[in-house]
Amino acid sequence: MKKQELLSLIQKDNERILALIAVRSLKLPQCYIAAGFVRNLVWDHLHEKSTPSNDIDVIFFDAEDTTNQKAQWAQQMLSFRYPSVKWQVKNQALMHDRNGDKPYSNCIDAMAHWPEKETAVAVTLNEDNKLELLNAFELNSLFEGLISHNPNRDLSVFLERISKKRWLEIWPKLQVVH
Repeated sequence: MKKQELLSLIQKDNERILALIAVRSLKLPQCYIAAGFVRNLVWDHLHEKSTPSNDIDVIFFDAEDTTNQKAQWAQQMLSFRYPSVKWQVKNQALMHDRNGDKPYSNCIDAMAHWPEKETAVAVTLNEDNKLELLNAFELNSLFEGLISHNPNRDLSVFLERISKKRWLEIWPKLQVVH
């Protein structure tokens, strides 16, 4: 089962566990570390290499925080605690405006609108020290080394991200599906 394989990869990565502990301490609602934090670990595994993290994307969902103050506070707290990491904290309850979508109902709804299906995966460390995975799409394509277009987002956005982020240069075995 791909879920167990992914959780095992995360459990073996001390840096990721430390990041998850730091994010858990914020006690934000529906709070996860998402996107490249999870996706790149699998792509590295498939390529038998270890790439440095360029940022850590923290997502949470709080419809009552319309001023984005919690995201700003959380980003400051994480940056203070781990200044060597570039943290990006986004309240998914506010992201629909930027994306031109209807309001999202929770984190998984927001993730279902991300440009690539393999990016729409997140993890959190609960109070019982158990990892919990959240994925908007099945995990098979992630482990197959695919970059799949999400039809909920414009194809041009998908293609631009592939080029801008140089994924095919970093992980040359990946295959684009659109």
